[in-house]
Amino acid sequence: MSAQNSAGIQTLLEAEKDASKIVQKGRTRVDRTKRVKEARDEAKKEIEQYKASKEEEYKKFEAEHSQGNKKAEEEANKEAEDKIKEIKQSGEKSQDEVVKDLLSAVFDVKPAPPTAA
Repeated sequence: MSAQNSAGIQTLLEAEKDASKIVQKGRTRVDRTKRVKEARDEAKKEIEQYKASKEEEYKKFEAEHSQGNKKAEEEANKEAEDKIKEIKQSGEKSQDEVVKDLLSAVFDVKPAPPTAA
């Protein structure tokens, strides 16, 4: 019986070793899964930081380069306003003369016979 008991004990020890290997593999998988999740979270954080830095860099670039556009726009608006003032002044100066010429063309009719071409 002692041979049978020792074989049984040996079988139990082997089963225990197999069980501990299975448990270790399970823990390794859990650890790997945990590490993958941590790596994924860390990568997301790095991506967000990179995205934020690039967004800030873009805003800075845009601010620097849009100032030149604003200056050009202000100059163009000033030129347009000056031209509009000039045209208004010119119209006001010759307004009376234009009205007089129009009225004279309407009221002073000078009929002329058609000419043969």
